[in-house]
Amino acid sequence: MSITHASFSLERRLNAPVSRVWTAFADSASKKKWFTGPAEWVRGESSLDFREGGTETDSGGPEGGFVSTMKAVYHDIVENERIVYSYEMLLDGERMSVSLSTIELEPDGDGTRLTLTEQGAYFTDEDHVEGRKEGTEGLLDALQAFVEAG
Repeated sequence: MSITHASFSLERRLNAPVSRVWTAFADSASKKKWFTGPAEWVRGESSLDFREGGTETDSGGPEGGFVSTMKAVYHDIVENERIVYSYEMLLDGERMSVSLSTIELEPDGDGTRLTLTEQGAYFTDEDHVEGRKEGTEGLLDALQAFVEAG
């Protein structure tokens, strides 16, 4: 069994204040509105306990198909500034990867500069850094649409 280590960093300027971006991550009802899989996916179990030591779970997949599950633990939370968490991705219950992610928020005029850095250990050929980066970019697109809609 092979393992691949890789990291990436993404940066976005969001036309929304830091407090609105923060709420999009910290509030369960808000996060459910943007943190989803593709439109054709059926949403499964979802939970958010946003505090240091708290956990998050989100699962879903295509109707009648595989189930993708994310299980996270929050390690460091500095309100309106930083979120550090680790998470594992599972496909039909099989661990595909484990990652450490940091989200940094900075005021940028009347908006927010978001920097996301992820360091991952990928255990299968199906889960790799290019796919993870693409999926994360899609989530940031959804976050941006959500916070900029007001």
